[in-house]
Amino acid sequence: MGKIVWIFLAVFVALGAGENITDKALHEACLQCHSKQKIPSEMIYRRYLLTYSSKTLIREKIFAFLKAPSTETSIMPAPFFNKFSLKKASKLDDERLHRMIDDYIKHFDVDQKIYVVPEKSK
Repeated sequence: MGKIVWIFLAVFVALGAGENITDKALHEACLQCHSKQKIPSEMIYRRYLLTYSSKTLIREKIFAFLKAPSTETSIMPAPFFNKFSLKKASKLDDERLHRMIDDYIKHFDVDQKIYVVPEKSK
């Protein structure tokens, strides 16, 4: 019985540590600069969501922007760049960049934050 408890505990700790590593990597690679410059990441993600709605298309557009940032490929309106500078092209390899984009979407995804209260059966 004790072994089973330890196994479950080890699994839960491992799963939790994986999430923390992902969040830490996302913070270091992306959100750290957004926080320092006070760039509203949630607003940017919502703009992507409203404009493209498909997560696949959002991933493609974010990837294209991060590889070759320009005001033309940005989701943000031109006045945004009067306050915030245009970022430099990402130096991450394509595989890592795709993972960071997936983590970014998971972090800000509204689907994860919606809770539907189940109806009581009559």
